[in-house]
Amino acid sequence: MNLDIVILLAQDGLTNGAIYALLALALVMVFAVTRVIFVPQGEFVAFGALTLASLQANKFPGTVWLLLIAGIICFLLDWHYQRRLGDGLGRRLRWSLLWQLVFPLILVIALWMAQASSFKFSNLPLIAQLLLALLIVVPLGPMIYRLAFQPMAQAPVLVLLIVSVAVHLVLVGIGLVFFGAEGSRTPPFSEGALTLAGVPVNAQTL
Repeated sequence: MNLDIVILLAQDGLTNGAIYALLALALVMVFAVTRVIFVPQGEFVAFGALTLASLQANKFPGTVWLLLIAGIICFLLDWHYQRRLGDGLGRRLRWSLLWQLVFPLILVIALWMAQASSFKFSNLPLIAQLLLALLIVVPLGPMIYRLAFQPMAQAPVLVLLIVSVAVHLVLVGIGLVFFGAEGSRTPPFSEGALTLAGVPVNAQTL
C-alpha cells in the first residue's frame, strides 16, 4: 500500500464519516424533541435529490403532488380539530390554510404553468433549482409529523419506532411510484479540484 492509496482511503473515510455523523446528529436532535427515532429521514434526502433531478430533466416532480395531498389532509385534520373546539377559523387554522393548502396549491399551479409554457427548469441557475427543490421537499417534514406522529405523541417510544418504520416503507413505495426504480444523477455543486500528494480531491467532496 502506497501513499496514494492511503490518501484515497482517508478521503473516502472522511466523506462517509461526515455523512454518518450528520445522520447520527439528525437522529439525536429529532429524538430529543419528539421522542421519535426518525427512520425515514433518508427518504427526505432522496426526495430532495430526485426532485432536483426531475427539475433538471424538465419533468414535473411527483413530490409536488405528495406535498399537495399531504397538505390537504393536514388541513382537514386541523379543521376538524378546530371545529370540535368550536373555535371557528382561529389563528391556527388560518396558518394551516396558508401553509398546508395555499402554498402547495401555488407551487402546483406555478410549476404546471411553467411546463405548459415550455419553460425549462434546467435553464435556471443551480442554486435556484436547489432552492425550488427545497421549497417542495422541506414542508413535507412537518406534514408527515402531523399525520403520522402527532396523533400518538404520548405513545411509548417503541410504538413511535414502529410507526417510523411504517412511514419509511410508505415513502419508499411512494418514491418508486413517482420516480421509478431507475437511478438519477445531478451535476456537482462545484467542479473544482485540488491535488494532494498527487491524488485529486474534488471540491464536491470537501
